[in-house]
Amino acid sequence: MEFKGENGEFFLLETITAKTISVIEEDKESYLSIIWNRDKDTSICIDTIEYVLKKNEILFVTELNKVNFNKIEEVNVIRFNRSFYCLDNHDSEIGCKGILFFNTSKVPIISLQQENRLEIENLWKVFTVEMLKSDELQGEMLQMLLKRFLILATRIYRCQNKSVTLDETKLELIRDFNFLVEVYFKKKHSVAEYADLMNKPAKSLTNFFSFHTTRTPLQVIQDRILLEAKRMLLNTEIPIKEITFELGFEDMPSFSRFFKNKIGISPKAYRDIKTMV
Repeated sequence: MEFKGENGEFFLLETITAKTISVIEEDKESYLSIIWNRDKDTSICIDTIEYVLKKNEILFVTELNKVNFNKIEEVNVIRFNRSFYCLDNHDSEIGCKGILFFNTSKVPIISLQQENRLEIENLWKVFTVEMLKSDELQGEMLQMLLKRFLILATRIYRCQNKSVTLDETKLELIRDFNFLVEVYFKKKHSVAEYADLMNKPAKSLTNFFSFHTTRTPLQVIQDRILLEAKRMLLNTEIPIKEITFELGFEDMPSFSRFFKNKIGISPKAYRDIKTMV
């Protein structure tokens, strides 16, 4: 079931199986996803790392994560874009850059216990009923329900990950950087540009990432640009020259060098290979 607003808002509530996994595996710009395993173990590969999602476990991913299901029986999925819901206030923990999204390299997972499982299940039922509505208040109601879901999930995550409180300042800086990359990756390609936005020296930002994460700030930026380039080459017929400028490169040779350095082949060759498959 889907909701689409007049200004590009998108919200999806769905129970998926092996036959319908394309709902969550396909790349979508600015989409955040919540995957809730209700029954048998589900094997999910996220950014080449395998996760076994056990019964009544929920994980949270963004469009930066490449998701593939290795084994699936049935899972509940909530998917939405930031046009539908995005609280980006610095003190917000339940927005699109809260502790459940744009985290460190660790994929956030919560495990539902008896008391909170019933609460989440009841909320899912209300979601389902509201998705059948079609009046002018539907979007606002769905946003309110999603906010409640994220509040519950955040509380559970905090309870089950005590270290989050101790590292909140560190996590906040990483989330802020990741979020800024998502907003500006088509225009800003250097660590220094993001450091300026965050009022921090570029060197200290790089040192911070090297100490606390497995990826450098530059890798985060370039990975996001590469993801968008691959999407545009694969899913659109936009000329490579237009893609070049859309992604903020000065000319086609610079874009081609960047892409070939990351993938091993040119943008044209990548598009041709994918077209033939």
